[in-house]
Amino acid sequence: MTRFLRTFHFVIVVAVMAVAMTGATVATCTELSSPIVLPRPPELADDIQFWVRVYSEVTTGSGLIHDSRHLGVVYEVAKIPSGLSGRARERWSDKIKAGYRKILISLSKGKRTGLTAEEARVLSLWPSGVSNKELRAARNRLRFQLGQADKFRAGIVRSGRWKSHIEQVFKAHGLPLELTALPHVESSFTPWAYSRVGAAGLWQFTRSTGRRFLRIDHVIDERLDPFRATVAAARLLAQNRKVTGSWPLAITAYNHGASGMRRAARKLGTKDIVAINRNYNSRTFGFASRNFYVELLAASEVSSNFQQYFGPLELDAPIDYASFEVPFYTTPAALCSALGIERSTLETSNPSLRPAVWRGAKYIPRHFPLRVPQSLLARPVELALESIPDTQRHAAQTKDLDYRVRRGDTLSTIARRFRVSVSQLVAINGLRSRHKIRVGQKLKLPDNGRTVRHAMANQSSRPPARAEVPASGQYTVRRGDTVSRIASRFGLNELDILDANHLRNRNRIYPGQTLNLRKSPANSVMAAATTGPHPDAIATLSNPPKRPAEALEPMQGGVLVATAEDPALSELAELLADPSEYGVANDDTIEVQGAETLGHYAEWLNIRASRLRRINDIPYGRAIAIGQRIAIDLSQTERETFEARRQNYHRSIQEAFFERYEIEGTRTHIARRGDSVWKLAEKDYRIPLWLLRQYNPDLDFASLQKGTPIMVPELKQRESWVAGKSST
Repeated sequence: MTRFLRTFHFVIVVAVMAVAMTGATVATCTELSSPIVLPRPPELADDIQFWVRVYSEVTTGSGLIHDSRHLGVVYEVAKIPSGLSGRARERWSDKIKAGYRKILISLSKGKRTGLTAEEARVLSLWPSGVSNKELRAARNRLRFQLGQADKFRAGIVRSGRWKSHIEQVFKAHGLPLELTALPHVESSFTPWAYSRVGAAGLWQFTRSTGRRFLRIDHVIDERLDPFRATVAAARLLAQNRKVTGSWPLAITAYNHGASGMRRAARKLGTKDIVAINRNYNSRTFGFASRNFYVELLAASEVSSNFQQYFGPLELDAPIDYASFEVPFYTTPAALCSALGIERSTLETSNPSLRPAVWRGAKYIPRHFPLRVPQSLLARPVELALESIPDTQRHAAQTKDLDYRVRRGDTLSTIARRFRVSVSQLVAINGLRSRHKIRVGQKLKLPDNGRTVRHAMANQSSRPPARAEVPASGQYTVRRGDTVSRIASRFGLNELDILDANHLRNRNRIYPGQTLNLRKSPANSVMAAATTGPHPDAIATLSNPPKRPAEALEPMQGGVLVATAEDPALSELAELLADPSEYGVANDDTIEVQGAETLGHYAEWLNIRASRLRRINDIPYGRAIAIGQRIAIDLSQTERETFEARRQNYHRSIQEAFFERYEIEGTRTHIARRGDSVWKLAEKDYRIPLWLLRQYNPDLDFASLQKGTPIMVPELKQRESWVAGKSST
């Protein structure tokens, strides 16, 4: 055995995702092997049947005009004229809805005799004796639903490639096998799908939720790997079930968030999905969230009995993959040459590798679990890898160099300045458009040797263009900001900024925080009251932790990410896996969460911390406790603004933490005598208190009883962090 083989810890396994098959298979039955466990309340029968119809009967060439609350009321199946753009189709459907609105208005005035044929038909769709009030409300609930039958049929065909793997994973996690139909709802079993809010892959993970369980950066995006993402989906669904208490709520939480469903159950005083579906109202619980559970039930019905709806279908066959790791960094070309396969095969089999790898800006990472169809390998993988020349075996990843976008920059001017290609910049930064960058954005530059470094050196020697201090003298911290960068941007002294804002730690600023850029007595008084938490004010237990809350770090990378104030990415899109309550109750109270202080609340409310102590009768020096409810003063800040700032703060903490760690499982700890939640988090398991509470949101943090079961997330340090940013 050669020296290479002696030192190369080679791992090759035949993927246990399916029975090996060489061709497509005609599926004759797809009945699940476990009994149905998801409840199907009779009150939701019409809703389920509506989505069965959408998935199996009406194609994307047509749509249903229907009532958005009573899905059994379908006014028309309308065929869409060919060649319409999205905007034109909207105008077309609006015109049809206007006709039905006119009829409903007429009926809502009590007209029951002398009806036209169309009025009589519309009235017959409603229960006998329907009230004028109901018909009047119905005029504002007209909705157009595009058919999905052809897409669903194609998704069933595609599902054959991963179905057995998904079922195996869900069985291992003790999940109802009906949940394996969820990709039909999320992506039509399209593993490369992206949503308009940035969700990706078969299971449509958002970036923030996915990073809890998966690696997502400019080199690897495991959301696009159907096998890794399936395990992550199983873990998320299991956590949702644990924190919501029922499967209907857990499934709806996949769309609306665990915190949103806990809030709905608390507000209505019930976990009954029918009551929540019919009666819960909130600005974020819209049509998609309200119907997510019944969509899943309908998708399970159609996919489990597809022959009944579509006839015999030839499902894609599972692929028998050889899976292996390479103990060094290398290029796709070197690997394809050694394995004797086409580059397209390697790329298709490893969808989580990002364009930065395929365009040459990054190497294939060391120890990345590669897949190649077993049937295409002409020789054992270990022999093929041994043939890769030393010149193509690299000890480290290509390094990233950071560049801060300045006024007047475009990607093309930056590319010319540093002698790199625009496509490389787009790939390494995960940009969706080569035409959209913003001033202050951090871009990564591929390190192509002396050319880029020489250009960077020349660039840094030029005096940066200074921005003018806002007339208000205040600046709102953005993602990626540091005190030194803000000082440089406005031509200020860093120490002056620290002094003006009474900051004890130059590394402790967060997106959404307001900083004073001018020193004045008034500013100093307000800053003392609203920034830099007092040591005794950290939201914690009766025995405060010995180390402070996690320091916030600037977001790495140059990916365009909206803040919480941007409605395009609300709590629903960014904090789906977080069951913590960040909203303000109707009585203007909030529940204290981990890593929060009175100073934070005062900052987000634009008031003094002493005001919060006074209205809550909290003596100076007494800590607020996690889980405690306190009143806040919204006289200076809108409720939505406060909630957005609060969510943004926690999102930043979580992003910084999940850059370093991922959740690879859970374990149950049974509380013993002498245990405290702080001891478990800080000493025994070394996880943040906020994360422990997310997995145990109903746990009494102040009084832990012996014998209490506690779910503890098991963490794995990301290799990209261990190796350093230059070795991702």
